[in-house]
Amino acid sequence: MASLQRLASLIHRSSTNPSRYSRVIITRSSASSAPSPASSPSSSKKVSDRIVKLLAIDPDGQRRNIIGMTGHTLLKALTNSGLIDPASHRLEDIDACSAECEVHIAEEWLEKLPAATYDEKYVLKRNSRARVLNKHSRLGCQVVLTHELQGMVVSVPEPKPWDIP
Repeated sequence: MASLQRLASLIHRSSTNPSRYSRVIITRSSASSAPSPASSPSSSKKVSDRIVKLLAIDPDGQRRNIIGMTGHTLLKALTNSGLIDPASHRLEDIDACSAECEVHIAEEWLEKLPAATYDEKYVLKRNSRARVLNKHSRLGCQVVLTHELQGMVVSVPEPKPWDIP
């Protein structure tokens, strides 16, 4: 209640000298209209509750522990760890995809993922050498991490010759 009274007095003062108090009113009103962190569903959980731990195998065969967040894509987790160059994949939009975020998912984890869409399969086939879809291939930008994927094993294949600068 006290903050409303202060705001009312600022409004009254701003009518007499608008240039001095208008900035304060905008700041106060925008801060009060922002949703509180407690009301936001994504921030109600602790960060530690959203962590998904993965095992990634890089092109050299080295195993690396990767940490992602639920709701983020596998691509984001792999780029944050340095396994995929973030500049190689501009958008997480299938229409702008060039399959540079292609990953191979271990057999036992494939059934836990939603089926690949027609567009994802098309992009993977279009960019493969033999134009045949590897059943383990998925686009990292299309795999959304969930708690069910905790421990998933992912392989990052060697870049294709046309991907190397």
